[in-house]
Amino acid sequence: QISQGTEGSSVHVDVVKVAAIMASATEHREDGYMAEELRVERERSRLDIEELTYLLDGGEIFTKRRRAMVKLVVNDPLFNQDDKYFLSHEEALDNGMMKSVRYIEILKDKGSLNPADNHFLRSAINEELPVGLHFGMFIPTIEGQGTEEQKAKWLPLAKNFDIIGAYAQTEMGHGTYVRGLETTATYYPLTEEFVINSPNLTSIKWWPGTLGHTATHAIVVARLITKGQDHGVHPFIVQIRSLEDHKPLPGIEVGDIGPKFGYFGMDNGFLKLTNIRIPRNQMLMRYSQVSPDGTYSKPPTDKIAYGTMVMIRAGLTIFVAKALARAVTIAIRYSVVRRQTQNRPGEPETQVMDYQTQQYKLLPLLATAYAMSFAGIYMMKKHVHVTTEIAEGNLDSLPEHHATSAGLKAFSTESCCQGMELCRLSCGGHGYSQASGIPNIYANYSSAQTYEGENTVMLLQTARYLHKVFNQKLPQSQLPGDVSYLASDFHKHIQSGAVRSQQFSDPHLLLEAYRQRARRLVEIASRRYQDGTGTGMDNVAAWNYSSVDWTVAARAHCHYAVLNAFQSALQTAEVNDNNLTILRALCSLYGVFGIVQYSGEFTMDGYLSTDQLSKAREHLYFLLQTIRPEAVPLVDAFDFHDQILNSALGRYDGDVYRHLYEWALRAPRNKTEVHETYKKYLQGVLKKNKAKL
Repeated sequence: QISQGTEGSSVHVDVVKVAAIMASATEHREDGYMAEELRVERERSRLDIEELTYLLDGGEIFTKRRRAMVKLVVNDPLFNQDDKYFLSHEEALDNGMMKSVRYIEILKDKGSLNPADNHFLRSAINEELPVGLHFGMFIPTIEGQGTEEQKAKWLPLAKNFDIIGAYAQTEMGHGTYVRGLETTATYYPLTEEFVINSPNLTSIKWWPGTLGHTATHAIVVARLITKGQDHGVHPFIVQIRSLEDHKPLPGIEVGDIGPKFGYFGMDNGFLKLTNIRIPRNQMLMRYSQVSPDGTYSKPPTDKIAYGTMVMIRAGLTIFVAKALARAVTIAIRYSVVRRQTQNRPGEPETQVMDYQTQQYKLLPLLATAYAMSFAGIYMMKKHVHVTTEIAEGNLDSLPEHHATSAGLKAFSTESCCQGMELCRLSCGGHGYSQASGIPNIYANYSSAQTYEGENTVMLLQTARYLHKVFNQKLPQSQLPGDVSYLASDFHKHIQSGAVRSQQFSDPHLLLEAYRQRARRLVEIASRRYQDGTGTGMDNVAAWNYSSVDWTVAARAHCHYAVLNAFQSALQTAEVNDNNLTILRALCSLYGVFGIVQYSGEFTMDGYLSTDQLSKAREHLYFLLQTIRPEAVPLVDAFDFHDQILNSALGRYDGDVYRHLYEWALRAPRNKTEVHETYKKYLQGVLKKNKAKL
């Protein structure tokens, strides 16, 4: 390692690191070119990027498996995405279907991929595959809610793609309020069949992906009616298209709902059912059963019926964290390459990333991407644990897991989608171009704020759990760790102990501040609820009366949960000292930025004074300076291949402007020097005015 002294600083050049950077550049581009700005950023770094990548992936074995899938996709010309942003709505579906078939061929060629490899393969393809919900929801629902006999029948058919399934729950008139679904499944003991109907316009299934033109079958969530009694919503397997010619079966009206804000390659569909008969054994009966004579056996808890939704919500945190990571990677790399304003005579224009205002926009988002990644890993591990407990008959953890998955789904999708838009704005005018890649990321992922539960409703579901726990007034020993701060014996601090700005990097001080904030906001919401009931309101009216305060409290709880997950991940992280130091700085930045961003909630009762808040803000600026030199290596650790990133601005080599220009030249509108609209419309106008010139 060679050290060269400069004024008050030291530049470290690791020869081995430089060689690794050169090799990486060659991997991304044959001639090994790299923009000088990015080369300098990478050469001066002291981080072990590979080690960080292993940590983000959950271990070296997962990194290797992911890269194997990425290599498979990148080397297959069918998966090329160069002209993706030029496709029309219809072309996008055609493109998605073509790649879906190739995806199926790969699965069959390889025999069977384990769930992790399958996930990595779909992520590497990075397209809205029309078969996506087949693996995303159809198969998991059968696995989670089918009996052993049902799984033995349906899973081989589904995994071999003899059938393709969708998950049809949302209706035109009802989405998040699942109990309000109107599709009916009425049981007839004489024939041992269910008859499924869409009784009115608002009961038509609306929005399910894969449903419009791809699926042959669907899991239809419908109201179970037997012996004249409505037992609420249950899942049923229904064939909707012929396996011979793919035409809708009699009584089935199915199609695409039309263009959307994003996801152009996915055939989100509608489904109307009229007197569709299915045998009794096509109701998924792992937890609820209907006997041949129509006798209903209910599940141990109603929440079990929402198993697929809970699984999807638990996984959404990782899903949107990866999307934010892509947007942050693009914005930070571009901000390093982009220069703006010559601030001192004789010096080059300043790199945009060196402006504190740009750091203030992007580095907290970088910290958020890391935080949400670790929170997502925590949620998926927790889901596996709770699912195992449920299989063993233990339902104790289900209420808390249901509440946490709902709240984190809302908090993570809201935070990450707002972050994606800020990344676009941080790229200036070029960020508005599809060539940047960010508009496509935002358009596709912003829907996560409404599907699988609209975010405000999700926060209120979490709030109901917090309300219940708070009113139980139990000691900490009897509460799950994530809500122990609501216990009757929880020690409330009058004021934070921070006296120096550096103390805001103390993980215990930060976590305590977030606990105190969350408890205080739960108390405020609970007090408003009680004020409502005290004036004669019933429970429904009082809940609505206090609902804004409850969403604020739920958001604070989720914010605490994410910070806690980040800190917990670092306690067990097997990384070198340099990596651990920068990760701790990122974690501190995530926590301190939250304090500054929601300063009113931390100072409202004097827990933080205005002087302490000023110290927190000062420490925030210090953290920006600390993290800035490692910003590029930290986004490199996400390990996005250029084909997956699909961004002229965020390329690994930093050759932004050449690729931006070449991308524009490939636009269909530029195939001819004179566009067809000239002869159709413009020629006549110009010819008329020619004589006046």
